[in-house]
Amino acid sequence: MTRARPPLALVAPAAAAAVIAVIPIWYLIDRSLERGVDEVIDELWQRRTLDLVLRSVGLTATVTLLCVVIGVAAAWLVVRSGLPGRRALRVAFTLPLAVPSYLSAFAWISWRPGLAGFTGATLVLTLVSYPYVMLPVVSALSRLDPAHDDVARSLGQSRLQVALRLTLPQIRTSIAAGALLVALYVLSDFGAVAAMRYEVFTWVIYGAYRAGFNPSRAAILATVLVMLALALVLAESAVRGRAEARVGSGSPRAGNQVPLGRATPLAYLFVAAVLGPALVFPMWRIGVWVSTYVSTDISVHDVGGALGQTLMLAALAAVATVLLAFPTGVLAARSRSRLARTLERTTYVGHALPGIVVAISLVYVGVRLLRPIYLEVPLLVLGYVVLFLPLAVGAVRNSVEQSPPRMEEVARSLGDGPMRVLRRVTAPLALPGIGAGAALVLLATMKELPVTLVLRPTGTETLATRLWRYTSVSDYANAGPYALALVLFAAVPTALLSSFSGSDRTHSVRARQSVEAT
Repeated sequence: MTRARPPLALVAPAAAAAVIAVIPIWYLIDRSLERGVDEVIDELWQRRTLDLVLRSVGLTATVTLLCVVIGVAAAWLVVRSGLPGRRALRVAFTLPLAVPSYLSAFAWISWRPGLAGFTGATLVLTLVSYPYVMLPVVSALSRLDPAHDDVARSLGQSRLQVALRLTLPQIRTSIAAGALLVALYVLSDFGAVAAMRYEVFTWVIYGAYRAGFNPSRAAILATVLVMLALALVLAESAVRGRAEARVGSGSPRAGNQVPLGRATPLAYLFVAAVLGPALVFPMWRIGVWVSTYVSTDISVHDVGGALGQTLMLAALAAVATVLLAFPTGVLAARSRSRLARTLERTTYVGHALPGIVVAISLVYVGVRLLRPIYLEVPLLVLGYVVLFLPLAVGAVRNSVEQSPPRMEEVARSLGDGPMRVLRRVTAPLALPGIGAGAALVLLATMKELPVTLVLRPTGTETLATRLWRYTSVSDYANAGPYALALVLFAAVPTALLSSFSGSDRTHSVRARQSVEAT
């Protein structure tokens, strides 16, 4: 069956989103070529550049592989297993997203300084990133029709064979999308690798910008990161292929729960092995820091003011990002055209860049073109959009891909125009993705540090900037209240993510019933 053609009106806003996403590229090209092409070639052929590539790729590959294993296993436990308390575990497995990577790194390094290096960076980035894989896989597993499993079992297939030959291919798209987000996140992370003193691209780029004597080198190295990001996006596109939606009549029934039997203790051991270091340990360390609060001069008013600024900026960023991401996500899900694929891939560029590069590039653009909003809230929100647009695009795309295009074709056959179909059918189908994307951006913005430090208006302080100010000088007593507030309030959008990941089935059924009723 052919896919419904998306309205052409989506192309213009999707193109605008792509243009915004590549703003840093303009700066990088201009700065990289400042000393001529020979300087670029010389820098790229340095042995130290190759070492940085190998170290960054090695860290990214290791963390991504571990996150895929942990994320898929956790998703299967909370959706397909008969493990008692799996609904609560779905929320618990998502909560590590509320812990900023730099906060987790400082928690570990303040307890065991010997963890610094590759081991510590891998540990921290895996613990804070695996939910990026788990959440889309939970959503995909929740939508699968168990009737297919029953047929395979009736033909003599074991549960393992069904999982490997039937279930895994059906959730491949979601695994690939989550793995891409993890890989891009690791490439762009600065806080964890800086705290763990592990020299990769982001740390070297940050040092070059801070030193100020060779911004061309920093721009050239950042351009290499862009190339790595594009390679990852192309690889993810080839792996995930196209999602197949259920198009049969009626509503899929609830999935079969696999009894664990004697394996139940092993399942709980896995839960403890993940949530202990990912969630319990950082909270314990924050508790230790907060217990020294009596010796500090921080007031509740200071924490409340930083919290208010954090929530305001995060809400603005979530709204702006989702509005730009929706047309791109729908195009990517419904169109096979090269233009649609190009627009989607372009939005991923900024997510692989260190926040400091995005921030400096927007300073460059702000001074030259956007002087009225330089060091004002709109420019700061624009920085968040550049960084986090892929989070919302991926969420919307996955949600629309998993819904059958037949529903839109039925609406068209009833006389609805493209925009009416988009409003009455496609948008309701995408609601779980829109909600998940908004929650992801809200959460990421609350934790974001470099862009906020560089682009914030004078006098603006967020929980992240206050937390970094104290933890960077090992003043954990003063950092404690801000760390606690950040984790507790970041847990709200994190919990919402968990609910959105399991709501796709309900929205799909309601949308189907609405079309059939019409």
